[in-house]
Amino acid sequence: MAEIKDPENTILMELKGGTVTIELLPDVAPEHTARMKELARAGKYDGVVFHRVIDGFMAQTGDVEHGNADSDSFNMRRAGTGGSELPDLPAEFSKLPHDRGTLGAARSQNRNSANSQFFINFKDNSFLNGQYTVYGRVIDGMEHVDAIVRGEPPANPDKMISVKVAADA
Repeated sequence: MAEIKDPENTILMELKGGTVTIELLPDVAPEHTARMKELARAGKYDGVVFHRVIDGFMAQTGDVEHGNADSDSFNMRRAGTGGSELPDLPAEFSKLPHDRGTLGAARSQNRNSANSQFFINFKDNSFLNGQYTVYGRVIDGMEHVDAIVRGEPPANPDKMISVKVAADA
């Protein structure tokens, strides 16, 4: 397991295959980092499915409104269309590239519409550079991300079993 240097800015995402350790980047994207920690601490990501998983591109999740498979309001047809009850975030674009394992903020056409959804890049996706906020990177467990079921949406989607801030785990 990778050494956790900053437990307050590290996410532990439990998938069926094991734990994915994500180092958040508060110096690069402070608002996105704070949002992920807030939603994780509230348990909002627990049970949320990966609703859009494209082989050779990325795995997208984080729709806490419609994507929680453990909730009565779960609706796979609507997964990916919602966010959280919190306001949308302004873009925090940087020079960081969308490399394999980086965490990007999903959004609509509006660059300031990121909310709770995010994606993890399966490979270097430089065409996304400067268009989506990068606010974290997988430092351990990328093999578990690589094993996520593909589909738009997947017939039997994988979900985040739990998402915690390492300082709280």
